[in-house]
Amino acid sequence: MTDPTIDSLRVNGATLHYEVRGQGPLLLLIPGGTGGAASFEDIVDGLAAEYTVAAYDPRGMSRSTLDEPESEQTVAEHAQDAFRIIELLSPDEPARVFGASSGAIVALHLLTTHPERVAHVVAHEPPVVEVLPDVADHRALLARVQETFRAQGLMPAMTEFAAGLTGDDESVPKPGIELPPRAAARATQTMADLPFFVSRIVPGSMSYAPDLHRLKALSDRLTLVGGQDSRGELPYRATAGLAEHLGTDLLHFPASHIGLTTHPTEFAVPSQSPPRIGALPGGCGGAA
Repeated sequence: MTDPTIDSLRVNGATLHYEVRGQGPLLLLIPGGTGGAASFEDIVDGLAAEYTVAAYDPRGMSRSTLDEPESEQTVAEHAQDAFRIIELLSPDEPARVFGASSGAIVALHLLTTHPERVAHVVAHEPPVVEVLPDVADHRALLARVQETFRAQGLMPAMTEFAAGLTGDDESVPKPGIELPPRAAARATQTMADLPFFVSRIVPGSMSYAPDLHRLKALSDRLTLVGGQDSRGELPYRATAGLAEHLGTDLLHFPASHIGLTTHPTEFAVPSQSPPRIGALPGGCGGAA
């Protein structure tokens, strides 16, 4: 894997760790869940052949530190962080943006608030549950997760959360599985970041109500993607619901909600059908 250029950026209330590879138009990768820049390490080399690829750790996660660790986390502030990175790395041209899960929600808000800085967004399974007709059930799920976290701790809360999303917790590394060194390192960081994710990121991202009118006006710059194996799961249902509201197609990428981790090669190869990251409208890839 090509060594990245690593740097940090001071933003409002935080210092962001970011990594850059390649050359060409900017492709900004926004991770979801407890993933940081490292979650893209298996796909960035292929993308860097055509793009300046930037990935970062969201504020409060991994190597991106908060000035006030207990500060509230909002989608708007996370989107502003992404905007600041685009302003730094591509001041004269709009960027292509790929976002996964909660990172996809950030990408949606970035598109609606700074459309002049975004050439195209690919959003992989943003869990925008506020667009669903049974949103009350999902609000109740989020409340149960937070109460379980406060009363019983991390792992019971994650079990509650996973049951509400997919019926299984694929995001928590399973004991007894021997992982390759890079994957093992990511699993360790994932576990370290889970408390912040559950208590700070989840409440803000999954209560986010997208601006449907604004997104519909910008839908020619938005590609919504679901996992081939995640039909019926909550993030997929939310993404499909958003596509229906906007009157746009829903594309499909290999595997499930975490296909980026489980199927990185298929996720990123642009010559396959359906297209992968690097080959969608605006030059921003196409399967998640």
